[in-house]
Amino acid sequence: MPHPNRFNNWHVDVAGTGFTVLDRVYADGDLTDEALGGSCGNVLLSLAMLQRNVAPVLALGDDREGARLVDEFSQAGALVSYIHRRSGVRSPVLAQELDTTSGSHSFSFVCPETDEELPRYHPIGETELAFAAPVLTNCSVFYVDRLSESILEAMKMADSAGALIFFEPSDIQESHLFTEALSMCSILKYSEERLGERLAKVRAEYVRIVTYGAAGLEVCDASDTVWCKAFDAPSVLDTCGSGDMVSVGIIDWILANQFERTRLKASDLLRGVVAGQRLAAENCAYAGARGLFKRRGADHALKLLRGE
Repeated sequence: MPHPNRFNNWHVDVAGTGFTVLDRVYADGDLTDEALGGSCGNVLLSLAMLQRNVAPVLALGDDREGARLVDEFSQAGALVSYIHRRSGVRSPVLAQELDTTSGSHSFSFVCPETDEELPRYHPIGETELAFAAPVLTNCSVFYVDRLSESILEAMKMADSAGALIFFEPSDIQESHLFTEALSMCSILKYSEERLGERLAKVRAEYVRIVTYGAAGLEVCDASDTVWCKAFDAPSVLDTCGSGDMVSVGIIDWILANQFERTRLKASDLLRGVVAGQRLAAENCAYAGARGLFKRRGADHALKLLRGE
């Protein structure tokens, strides 16, 4: 549980909203684990385990799965006051099918055991947005990986209050929302494979982190581009969560060095990027998006981030 002084005066290190689900992991066809997943969920939970003050702003169902997700956040030390449990709504569940021989994985909202549709993610609405205003206007970093009208308003609140906006989209569905979100972000992180073609010509005053899978990533600003080769994984059991671990390293580095968003440059983030890549490589040796945290503990993850 969090120390009683960790959230004094409402200020938190990281608030965030977006894709947070219950992952059901099927390794070689057998159900082997259930755990909190989704990029937003993985990043926020990992940072909470690293003793950062974290406040998820989410809408979940009033069901067993929602209780499980809230409990995982709570056990990690996150502030769960802004996770709203909606009556009559089912919490999102995602099936991950893992081939432990190749380390490859796939995701589906269809249950592999019953072929039934699994419940989908719901973004926050106006009720959750209004209730979370105290924390949205008092965070150092605001992380978001999905967009909706209410999420865009949450970004505006955090941006107006001076937070650094870390935007990690997986797709572009609402182009008008996306364009406005880009105008506020401090860091844009995305996959070249998914969004490279659509974002290649977009230019704005933010740091851009473009990932190229196992090859590495590039960090860019208006005047500089740096290539960061990926670390070799000691072994590969599951590559799920690798990109999230890079984000964890970057945000942890930002918080440790208290960067100002108006002066943020690509060179400021390089050591954080490398720390995150180191964590991502080690995480590949374990099943699950946060397998390293579960098997080796947060102290070991922290040593990796610090290069020890």
